[in-house]
Amino acid sequence: MILRKAEWFILIVAAIAFITGALAYPNVPPLVASHWDAAGNVNGYMSRAWGVFLFPIIFLVVFAIFLIIPRIDPKKENIAKFRKYFDHFIMGFALFFYYVYLLFLAWNMGYRFNFAVMLTPALALLFYLIGVLLTHTELNWTIGIRTPWTISSEAVWRKTHDAGGTAFKVCAAIALVGTFFPGFSIWFVLAPLIISMIGLVTYSYVLFEREKKGIKI
Repeated sequence: MILRKAEWFILIVAAIAFITGALAYPNVPPLVASHWDAAGNVNGYMSRAWGVFLFPIIFLVVFAIFLIIPRIDPKKENIAKFRKYFDHFIMGFALFFYYVYLLFLAWNMGYRFNFAVMLTPALALLFYLIGVLLTHTELNWTIGIRTPWTISSEAVWRKTHDAGGTAFKVCAAIALVGTFFPGFSIWFVLAPLIISMIGLVTYSYVLFEREKKGIKI
């Protein structure tokens, strides 16, 4: 199997994550913080070995998913049409994941900061990349807003993904605003995301019902 440049990129970032973890391992405590609440306070712990290396392991699992999906999807010829944007997304996702890992390691090495606030700008960038990807995503079975109604209609797929692209870019902008409200930053991320997802699923259903009735959408 020949790897694409984006796939090599995410594999290299995964390798760097393992190396980073190995270098940091002696400097983190036997019990490491592993979960933070909405206010940025620690509310979960795990052992040092799992804490330090779980991220890179998950990274490899994600790499495998990104590697396999475009090659086995029944509509992989459609994925090829927007592969450039998918590649941009997976490279951005790799950098996002590594950034979160660095925040995790920094905290457990004694640096103190509001985890939720530090995470918010990275989530905003990820949302923006998702927005760009959705705008260009063609009908397929594994990437995009897959509801029974988008999968059943090319027109519903296109309209829903155009709306989804805009919605995620708006989510990105709102998330950035959340960095100025440290106590509530996570809600500037979650609230618009939840509203957008519910809205997009509903929108796809309404479009499908209109199309089924012969109403132009």
